[in-house]
Amino acid sequence: MLSRRLLRIKVVKALFAHLKSGADNMIASEKTLMASVDKAYDLYFQILTLPVEIARYAQQRQELAKQKKLPTFEDLNPNTKFVENGVIRIIANSDAVNDHTAARKLGWTRYPELIRTLYGQLTESDYYKDYMQREERSFDDDRRLVEEFFKELQSCEALDDALEEMSILWNDDLPYIVMMILRTLSNLRPSHTDLKVPPKFKSAEDPEFVKTLFEKTLVNYDSYQDYIERYTSNWDVERIVFMDNLILATAMAELISFPSIPVKVTLDEWIEISKYYSTPGSSTFINGVLDKIVESLTAEGRIRKAGRGLI
Repeated sequence: MLSRRLLRIKVVKALFAHLKSGADNMIASEKTLMASVDKAYDLYFQILTLPVEIARYAQQRQELAKQKKLPTFEDLNPNTKFVENGVIRIIANSDAVNDHTAARKLGWTRYPELIRTLYGQLTESDYYKDYMQREERSFDDDRRLVEEFFKELQSCEALDDALEEMSILWNDDLPYIVMMILRTLSNLRPSHTDLKVPPKFKSAEDPEFVKTLFEKTLVNYDSYQDYIERYTSNWDVERIVFMDNLILATAMAELISFPSIPVKVTLDEWIEISKYYSTPGSSTFINGVLDKIVESLTAEGRIRKAGRGLI
């Protein structure tokens, strides 16, 4: 399922786009936000099918090699460990995966050059060569190969370019989706006949979390900014970037609006997000300001946590 951190990032990006564009239709912006969440789930399936496409390409190469006028011994007797990889076979035959990709019109047919590029990178990797040279292999070996392939994807510029072309809503989603895929693979067993695909959300609370966080931040944005100014008066205004203020406002909305989320979780999440989506020194600044805001909101009785371990 999509992580809460990715959902928070989706919210703050939607807020950024709404506020920077001067949009005045909150409902339309919220629909775009939820569409970006849906697309992140689509990316899970899109990326999950990559090794299937590469294995098919490898098998096609082997079949073509056998048809040479003067085939070599290797051409006639290819190493089929990769094309027969047990994990890839389960993904390829998964009804859950195939149904979703068909319904959402996902796939790689328009990107044969990317498949060739990824195949070339894979076959040149040390982990692939080691896998192919083993006399025997286990299901765990098959899984480790696929896991290593997915880990390497995060540094593939060709894939980044293709994803950007496919959907602007997939920007920066790949690392989170790869983690989601790796968790899926960790639960896979040789006896499984289908892939256990995680749901989009962990619970029914997650889509409400996204919508409420977006709405509460947007509706109260100006009042939150007035509040934030109390604790940033000693800072050079020009040094406080828009994203810092936006993150602080969104964190305030979460602190006030979600009694079941511990304060520490909210602080840790937004400080971590600021490291990647704002300036190099933003996390230290946001950490300091949020500490003061939490102290003040708690004293005012505006932060009220309820639930197991929170009362």
